[in-house]
Amino acid sequence: MKILLLGKNGQVGWELQRSLAPLGELIAPGRDSTEHCGDLVNLAGLAQTVQTLRPDVIVNAAAHTAVDKAESEPELARTLNALAPEVLAQAAQSVGAWLLHYSTDYVFDGDGSTPWREGDATAPLSVYGRTKLEGEQLIRSNCSKHLIFRTSWVYAARGGNFAKTMLRLAKERESLSVIDDQFGAPTGAELLADVSAHALREVMHREHPRADRAGLYHLSASGSTSWHGYAQFVLQAAMDAGVELKAKPHNVLPVPTSSYPTPARRPLNSRLDGALLQSAFGLTLPPWQQGVLRMLSETL
Repeated sequence: MKILLLGKNGQVGWELQRSLAPLGELIAPGRDSTEHCGDLVNLAGLAQTVQTLRPDVIVNAAAHTAVDKAESEPELARTLNALAPEVLAQAAQSVGAWLLHYSTDYVFDGDGSTPWREGDATAPLSVYGRTKLEGEQLIRSNCSKHLIFRTSWVYAARGGNFAKTMLRLAKERESLSVIDDQFGAPTGAELLADVSAHALREVMHREHPRADRAGLYHLSASGSTSWHGYAQFVLQAAMDAGVELKAKPHNVLPVPTSSYPTPARRPLNSRLDGALLQSAFGLTLPPWQQGVLRMLSETL
């Protein structure tokens, strides 16, 4: 199996380099690659790369993910989040490849408290959400063999993340103010990468390939919390590990989203129902606390 991976240096892309390697030959050009195009801005280059390599699978882990910045550069966000996926979908279809792509809970308006299911009505609140939704639609209309995984609140041990920021601030300050009216499930890049590899192995099975499993799935850790609850959990875990903090969990003050105005509106309800994915691929999505504790054990 030949796999073309785009976005190798992002949080999810970095883990995908590990999880996809046992499946076959992995080709992962960077944005500055001279041999093969890995830059989503270069639409013609992307198409040519697929035609040249003729991979069995294309995994697109690249995107414009700067949610607030997208409000001021909508054309670039649309190129990266919609037009590039369209080109990849058309190219995948032409060579008979599978396309695996990642999307987001930001395609929803965040109303209510029920976890979102794949068939629920979309109503994005931001440029980021609108361009990611358009990318989904263009993939579905141009490539029959596709997997689209919507996820939320992604973190990784590598690089910066919310938990590391909370720990740094808790060492510096006596109290913290954290939003308590946005809900979701912190989801590790490790989990996304491992589920992706499992799903690809299932659909690419040599004797019984499963094109019937093509489609859109929700993929996040199970359970949910608020950013406030997430912060308290992280600080308590750090204290249990012997880390000295000025701000204790009870010093994390709950505040509404309105206390931190941003250019892009955030959905308040980012809960995703992963039942369809678990049923289709025979998987269990672990509780969010499990992944966060693992990440903390690597970084504390």
